[in-house]
Amino acid sequence: MFPIIPANSVTAPSGNDEGIFGYGQGSKVSMTNLVSDAGVVATDVTGVGTARSHIAACEYGGDKGIFGYGSGVTAVTNLVSNAGVVSSDVTGVGTAREGLAACEYGGDKGIFGYGYIPGSVSMTNLVSNAGVVASDVTGVGTARYGVGACEYGGDKGIFGYGTNGGITAVTNLISNAGVVSSDVVGVGTAREGVGACGYGYDKGIFGFGHDGSGTDETNLVSNTGVVASDVTGVGTARYWIAACEYGGDKGIFGFGGGPVSMTNLISNAGVVSSDVAGVGTARGYLAACSFN
Repeated sequence: MFPIIPANSVTAPSGNDEGIFGYGQGSKVSMTNLVSDAGVVATDVTGVGTARSHIAACEYGGDKGIFGYGSGVTAVTNLVSNAGVVSSDVTGVGTAREGLAACEYGGDKGIFGYGYIPGSVSMTNLVSNAGVVASDVTGVGTARYGVGACEYGGDKGIFGYGTNGGITAVTNLISNAGVVSSDVVGVGTAREGVGACGYGYDKGIFGFGHDGSGTDETNLVSNTGVVASDVTGVGTARYWIAACEYGGDKGIFGFGGGPVSMTNLISNAGVVSSDVAGVGTARGYLAACSFN
């Protein structure tokens, strides 16, 4: 006999059970720190690939991840297996740049976007569900760096915030085909060096950043891509922070300029916790993504 499935029931998507923080700068490094499905950060894992900072990362393939680009300026990438193992350098594709952001879209693909060459840029590079990075797509929206990006709505994404000489709160939505929209008027405190990740299976959150000094406010993203006004910050104000999902429907902010190594957990309702004592090498300008 078949089980009875209630009408309008939602099946939770697979993946995002564990996470990984990687690379960054106190001095430029390549070590990583795994995040368990309970949000516990592990000690340093010896780095693989080119040590660099101002890097981006996102999920792809449903259960794997990719680190890419970064200070140098470089376009090199490093794949992350569904066991959290980072690969050696993959020859870069697209314009070498730093200070960009990345997120998943379409359920199993990814996108890198924006950054600094020098000079702010807005081009994007799509990542296939096999982790292959495509050549540049002409940029849409305000060229900037220090942006954040996260998923929302189950299969879409959003770039937000950043600077191009002046800080901004503008956002750009990403469709489930990886198409970036024109600028959406910013909501919340304009800032750069923000972190962002998904939570609750279909929503997102931007947090922390620099608006002249380190901040700790957050801005929730609805499952339709609408950014909410500032939520009073929790935890140590800091910038050039990283964030990723864990446990399927929760998230974590970690590390940041200072440099520091503390983390802040994000519940499946988007509530940010107070500081958790840091594990691993303190650093900022790093990136994070989920896997498994």
